[in-house]
Amino acid sequence: MNVSRQHVAVLGAGPTGLEAALAAVDSGRPFTVYEAAPEVAANVRSWGHVGLFTPWDMNVSPRMARHLRAAGVDVPAGDRCPTGAELADRLLAPLAALPQVAPHVRLGARVVAVGRQGLLKHEQIATPERGRRPFRLLVETGAGEVVDHADVVLDCTGTYGTPNPLGDGGIPAPGERALDGEVCRRLPDLDAEGDQWAGCTVLLVGAGHSAQTAARSLASLAARAPGTEVVWAVRDPAPAWGAVDDDPLPERAALAAEAARLARGDHPGVRVRTGVVVESMGRRQSRIAVTLRNGQGAEEVLADRVLALTGSVGDQGLYRQLQVHECYATAAPMNLSAALLGAAGGDCLAQVGHGPEVLRNPEPNFFLLGSKSYGRNSQFLLRIGWEQVGDVFGLLDEPVPA
Repeated sequence: MNVSRQHVAVLGAGPTGLEAALAAVDSGRPFTVYEAAPEVAANVRSWGHVGLFTPWDMNVSPRMARHLRAAGVDVPAGDRCPTGAELADRLLAPLAALPQVAPHVRLGARVVAVGRQGLLKHEQIATPERGRRPFRLLVETGAGEVVDHADVVLDCTGTYGTPNPLGDGGIPAPGERALDGEVCRRLPDLDAEGDQWAGCTVLLVGAGHSAQTAARSLASLAARAPGTEVVWAVRDPAPAWGAVDDDPLPERAALAAEAARLARGDHPGVRVRTGVVVESMGRRQSRIAVTLRNGQGAEEVLADRVLALTGSVGDQGLYRQLQVHECYATAAPMNLSAALLGAAGGDCLAQVGHGPEVLRNPEPNFFLLGSKSYGRNSQFLLRIGWEQVGDVFGLLDEPVPA
């Protein structure tokens, strides 16, 4: 096959997916971007009210800047940290609207499964024949389900779609599934939705940056709305809140400092419970009864609202019929996961790309890119996704085995 005619399927129209679309344009390959939502950057827009820790200059790739300038579109720049909404409106939406990209973006098209034409997962293991078969993509649209084909699949769907359960051990707590519709699993915009939370007893579960952001906003709400109480449940008995010595990102440093202040009990409306897990959940008349357990015993919290910000993982079911070698611990591609674990983590700003070879899977021409490629490792940075895109297109230019 002429590699320049390989049809590339890009799953997801977020930052990494749109970078991949531009790389396909540059390489002269036909491509299709599949986006499940009715607009691009839907996951980014879901936390659009939240500011990033990183400035514009760290959120615009050289490829993005070049294409926008060529089209006469203003390129966001500077040391100000944008919100998610600004990132979507000023960068991602204009990229998707470029004339060389827009005709190839299919909105409201969710890829629900990917397989190989004529093959099952266990067939043609490590043979050239497997790579010669096209991918089959089952695509769900408003008009029904269709099958599309591609020669290359880039899974850039991110990690926002599958929130982690609340229960101990990463599985749902007893009663959690029955109450799923009453548990909020997104970062609320309390400036717009404050009346839905004011005067309530809120149980917040989680300790990462999203949970810290919610705790800060809830503390502010409790200060101005009498009767608002927050119980913040944190699994770690001695959380460090992600604090970094001499942090070069001031917004991140400020958030960690505020989380530590709340944990010290400096706010009368917020009670922080560290070293606890969610043991069970149930209904107590109009409230949700949540049992928190630690090494000494149990505590019941009667909450009006439960806010679960315990992280999320990518949709691994999408490629169950493909030969993807995953790390048993992180669920990232094995070679990349091994490289990340070997680097011993560290701050996200210290992350470096690990080259194209770690992106290969036993499945020819199938790649996990962007935040999904990091699995449960939370140190992903946008520039890593851009490097991955460049690395993959370099691999695609290699001669196809006979």
